[in-house]
Amino acid sequence: MEPTSRKWLEHPVTQYAIIILLAVAMALTYHLFIVPNRFAPAGFNGLATMIQYKFHFSIGYFMLLINVPLCVFSFFSTDKRFAVRTFVYVVAYSASYLVLQQMDLRGIIYDAKGVDTIFPCLLAGMISGGAYGLIYQMNGSSGGTDIIAKFTTKVNPRLNFFWVNFSLNAVVAVLSYFVYAEEVDGVMYYDLKPVCLCLLYSFISSFIGSKMMAGAKYAIHAVIITTHAEEIEKEILEKIHHSATHFAATGSYSHAEKDVILCVVNRNQVMDLKNILKKYDNTFSFMEPVTETVGKFARVKSSTIRELTKEEKEKKDSEDTSQDK
Repeated sequence: MEPTSRKWLEHPVTQYAIIILLAVAMALTYHLFIVPNRFAPAGFNGLATMIQYKFHFSIGYFMLLINVPLCVFSFFSTDKRFAVRTFVYVVAYSASYLVLQQMDLRGIIYDAKGVDTIFPCLLAGMISGGAYGLIYQMNGSSGGTDIIAKFTTKVNPRLNFFWVNFSLNAVVAVLSYFVYAEEVDGVMYYDLKPVCLCLLYSFISSFIGSKMMAGAKYAIHAVIITTHAEEIEKEILEKIHHSATHFAATGSYSHAEKDVILCVVNRNQVMDLKNILKKYDNTFSFMEPVTETVGKFARVKSSTIRELTKEEKEKKDSEDTSQDK
């Protein structure tokens, strides 16, 4: 059974509240780090940023105009729940950005003045990647190219959601080379800096978002071949608080009877498992990463371990008594 303390996180009201908070955080990120430093974060958000820079048409309005039709398209072509949550994010983001435009935030805006612009780019990319990762875990998105990437990966599931998104963003990044060009005395000067910042932002946000998506489901699968199955299983249960599955096997060379133990642990428990296995002879193991686990697996509680240990002790005492008789 899943712990009660985590159930509230899966409640729709809680998740919609988190999506709205993330939208506000992203609007603030654009207002404080991206727009003042004259680089586009790619995607439709990047297009909106460049249009605001050139024509002073607010990002908030542009994102609504673009994303409302895309959300309708997604509702009927990909996933209704995904489309609704994306729509909620887009509305909250646009409304927040429009409100922030009316506020005087000059005291906290990070304007690098063209020097060390990489720092606001890094900050914005990390915040965005974290926000995107959380939104995607709740089956939502930030709209724009995310919706297109979602549709693309539905058509071809082998494609990675985030890297499809990054590829689309890279195309948009090229446009920033021309948009942020400056005219001096009738001569146009083009700068690759906005393009580099755009690609860096896209890479950081895609990388962090992808890692966050995998992080909650990433694990290590251990296959253990041994003649000490019961002892190893008991130590795994007591020290790592994980159960395991084992079955009988026969060696193809020696034809000796052995046991195979299958165990899935998280990355932080790998060394604990290795230390257990080092104690036993005739034990061989190989481990490989698992990028996704399906199902709800609760760790074995200490009270359960004590009950199992007590049950084993009683069983052993009963067997000893029978042998004495």
